[in-house]
Amino acid sequence: MKHETIRTLGQLRASGYQPRTVKQELRDNLIQKLKNKEDVFPGIFGYEETVIPELQRAILAGHHINLLGLRGQAKTRIARLLINLLDEYVPVVEGSELNDDPLQPLSVFARNLIAEKGDATPVSWMSRLDRYTEKLATPDVTVADLIGDADPIKAATLKLPYSDERVIHFGLIPRAHRGIFVINELPDLQARIQVSLFNILQEGDIQIRGFKVRLPLDIQFVFTANPEDYTNRGSIVTPLKDRIDAQIITHYPKSIEVGKRITKQEARIKEEQRGLVTTNEIVHDLVEQIAIEARGSEFVDAKSGVSARLTISAYEQVVAAAERRALINGEKKTYVRVSDFVAAVPAITGKVELVYEGEQEGAGIVAEKLMGKAMRTQFLNYFPDPDKAKKLKGRPSPYKTVQEWFGNGNTLDLLSDAHVNDYRAALDKVPGLRDIVKELHAKEDAETTYFLMEFLLYGLAEYSLISRNKLTGGAQFKDLLASMFTMPSFGEDDDEEDEKPRKRR
Repeated sequence: MKHETIRTLGQLRASGYQPRTVKQELRDNLIQKLKNKEDVFPGIFGYEETVIPELQRAILAGHHINLLGLRGQAKTRIARLLINLLDEYVPVVEGSELNDDPLQPLSVFARNLIAEKGDATPVSWMSRLDRYTEKLATPDVTVADLIGDADPIKAATLKLPYSDERVIHFGLIPRAHRGIFVINELPDLQARIQVSLFNILQEGDIQIRGFKVRLPLDIQFVFTANPEDYTNRGSIVTPLKDRIDAQIITHYPKSIEVGKRITKQEARIKEEQRGLVTTNEIVHDLVEQIAIEARGSEFVDAKSGVSARLTISAYEQVVAAAERRALINGEKKTYVRVSDFVAAVPAITGKVELVYEGEQEGAGIVAEKLMGKAMRTQFLNYFPDPDKAKKLKGRPSPYKTVQEWFGNGNTLDLLSDAHVNDYRAALDKVPGLRDIVKELHAKEDAETTYFLMEFLLYGLAEYSLISRNKLTGGAQFKDLLASMFTMPSFGEDDDEEDEKPRKRR
């Protein structure tokens, strides 16, 4: 149907147009996409065998949907992608605030206009983008916002009683007629406001100020919510849950590969950053491993969850750290370093909800520990297990040369903003470091080789074969035993201050 040429009700009738409910529309278009083997939810990864089939079954069944899951699980994105299952354009009575179908008028305005003009009634066309309404549930949302309220000025001007539909100022839900209406964070909606949705979901009518107005609204409802045991601000009232036909549980990526695809797609990396900074898959693995470690950490509240936004923000910080170093040193190209990964602590501290033990440790310390665990886990994918290497009888540890160099009193300072020449010279000072990398990763280019050499030092520190101390602008590596004797005690500065007034008189 060429909507550009149809401008009146008569032309619409002659075209053979037949009204469909929004649920039937979604169903028909989904069936067509499935038959054509099209990707129904592009950009959604990790749900191919779990959430997406459940969602498709709900649409085929014509169900209202509640997407239940922890934060950062693409619930809102899935809801927004439902727009693609709507028709590109649908006809509406021109000027109608309820998006009336010309062949099935709902409002008094549309019915009166059609009665007056008949086939000459003007018809306009509404795009699928205008048929999507989204509302974040906040404690200040009122029934008037969602359903509507009687307008006393209209009533006085038109000299009509409040029971007359023409004095109603319609809320968001009636205005979403013939479209998709999404309420995000449903448990945050006050219980008395949730009650106002009962009739719309079940009977299809609305009540304003106690006056019943029969409006058989045609809406596909989609709700998103966190599990009730997580949010202490409220919950979904039982009768409302009963009226939501399908509850679909979302989840976090079940593999690092899926997480990497999500992060690469969502990370906002500027074009100038892409040209300046070269990254590698090891960094991507490390970033995703942080989220995995956080979701199993004793310091992080598991009920709160760890959003995919953590890995996205962390990766953006890694690239930004490398970019900053290149700008400071006047370099036209730079290669990502492990120190850039360590610099992503600010992206983690605000993304995890800590339990009491975590609060005692402090957000910064917890973030560093998560990074350390991520490096420890990923280290085994590139180098031999140091714990097993210790137990091999008759065979020296592959890390012996490196350990001995540090054991002889040598230290290595790796500064985060060091020029590439200084960075490479520092790593080349450690005998045996390059040999280990070359033996295991002979085909890697020079940049990746130096990255792996740095990663090897960080990994050995995590496995307590050498020591890593935090410097103001980087890290210092030294012998583990020596660092134990020189390590400052906690609160050393405070003790020095306390000693001043204790001088003998």
